[in-house]
Amino acid sequence: MRIVSVIDLKNGDQLARPILNEKGKILLHKGVSLTPRMIEKLREYEFSYVYIDDEETAGIEPQSPISERDKIQAIQTIKETFDELNSSSLSSHSYILSSAGKNLKNLIRNILHHIQLNKDILSLLSDIFITHDYLFTHSLNVAIYSLTIAKELGYPPKKLEEIGIGAILHDIGKVEVPQDILMKPDHLKDEEFAEMKKHTTYGYEILRKKSGLPLVVAHCAFQHHERLNGSGYPRGIQEKDIHPYAKIIAVADVFDAMTTNRLYRNSKLPHEALEILYAGSGTLFDQKCVEIFRKKVAVYPNGLNVVLSDGRKGIVSKQNNQLADRPVIRILQENDRPVEKPYEIDLAKELNVVIVDCQTV
Repeated sequence: MRIVSVIDLKNGDQLARPILNEKGKILLHKGVSLTPRMIEKLREYEFSYVYIDDEETAGIEPQSPISERDKIQAIQTIKETFDELNSSSLSSHSYILSSAGKNLKNLIRNILHHIQLNKDILSLLSDIFITHDYLFTHSLNVAIYSLTIAKELGYPPKKLEEIGIGAILHDIGKVEVPQDILMKPDHLKDEEFAEMKKHTTYGYEILRKKSGLPLVVAHCAFQHHERLNGSGYPRGIQEKDIHPYAKIIAVADVFDAMTTNRLYRNSKLPHEALEILYAGSGTLFDQKCVEIFRKKVAVYPNGLNVVLSDGRKGIVSKQNNQLADRPVIRILQENDRPVEKPYEIDLAKELNVVIVDCQTV
């Protein structure tokens, strides 16, 4: 299968992965031949890409760190917690969070179990959901990315659990942000952005007040938008004053926000998002966290069309662990002409060749 931009889909393209809603209901089945109406619907839902099957890319499979079923169940757990908070009074928040604590801890333990079993480089691009509940999917993704970084940093199980819960609840303050701001399809005005930024303080207040959760979880919500050089918010504190958990979550949060479609902009591909993180490494983001993230996340996910420095074109077919930017490529074109028989090259061995461009077309 290959990744194809939604704007480049053609009538008759065969879907390689099912399209789901956030409850796990299949809306478009794997193997369906796309019609113009289906393609138009995908555009309306603001997808950037889907996976398509064809003969040239047979056998290429995307990676996912947790199963589809577990991801849907996790999103539902997060959604139920956020929804209960959103529909209740401030005085009820501590009771709701105390009740949700056990479910969230079980969720984190399940994610950690999958991360420990999965030895492959991490990629979350394999799941195609139709959902307007970006907040819940984002919260799960940030938890998976944060736990991946924290595990590599050597944190013990209890601290991993704290980091995971802090990551899941890092945006909990958004339940206090007006929906018309939260769901606005355009860029926010200055006064709207000022209100949006308050979600860090709202989250801190919700989580620190007898929620039954460790106080450090509240600091994850409070500090995940702080930056090492003091340019972040809400307090503009610098590196020495930012909690280590918040430094981890900041990297995961920014990466997932950039690689996920939003109402007001299309997503970036992983290598583009990582370049932005790298540009801010040591000034905005913790350098060690960024370095670990680069090693553990698929820079070029399976199914991506790439152009090599020698002019050959192909599809990413496999990953090389610890060498995220040197995957295995299935060559489909030489000198802009299709090859008679596709073949694979391993960029971990062919060191004189690099990826110079990639597309979802």
